[in-house]
Amino acid sequence: MSTVLEPPPPSVTSPSEAQLTLRTLEDLVNELGGIPLSRVRVSPPIGEASESDLLTPQGRLCELVNGAILEKGMGFFESRMATLLAHYIENWLANHKEGFVVADGALTRLQDGLVRIPDVSFYRWDRIGEKNVPRDPICRTVPNLAVEIVSRTNTRAEMDRKRQEYFEAGVELVWIVYPDTMTVEVWSTARDCHISGREDTLTGGTVLPGFQLSINDWFQRANGGPA
Repeated sequence: MSTVLEPPPPSVTSPSEAQLTLRTLEDLVNELGGIPLSRVRVSPPIGEASESDLLTPQGRLCELVNGAILEKGMGFFESRMATLLAHYIENWLANHKEGFVVADGALTRLQDGLVRIPDVSFYRWDRIGEKNVPRDPICRTVPNLAVEIVSRTNTRAEMDRKRQEYFEAGVELVWIVYPDTMTVEVWSTARDCHISGREDTLTGGTVLPGFQLSINDWFQRANGGPA
């Protein structure tokens, strides 16, 4: 396991600021982290989308960033990994009544005009305020743990932006999973990262105290092998 320290990232551009500075599609794509244009919806018009547009059937999972609707990059295998991780955390929760875990399309408002969909997210009950899972179509509470599983159309700049957004919103722990290299970046702050490899054990720190998951077992099971 190695530790990476990065310089403080630049501030995330708010939706209102972005609308004043963006002039071309190239500006927009650069602002969003160089994502493929195929993931940028043109209806509703770019810059005019709102949260209500996310609740209209889109055919695919979509996020709201800077007044634009973005298709979320998620592949079949990455979805399998997210399902398994949620399952492992749920099993841990059977004996640790700390909160609840969600995956697969959980719309989360990080700030006004910014709605993301972590591949997996965990909420402690003390953050919710009561032991009831919110029923709002877009959750207004920020999770304690946000997990992003990198797929084919995700870029490094996009992941950097998402990580920054999560911490600025109040997320305490971010895991960024790279299936191709079987590594997990464990971010405890926006600039402090431990990189865990195949032979390492993923732990939940103060967010999921006592949670442990063999990265090798996780990937093996995702591939269809024994747990």
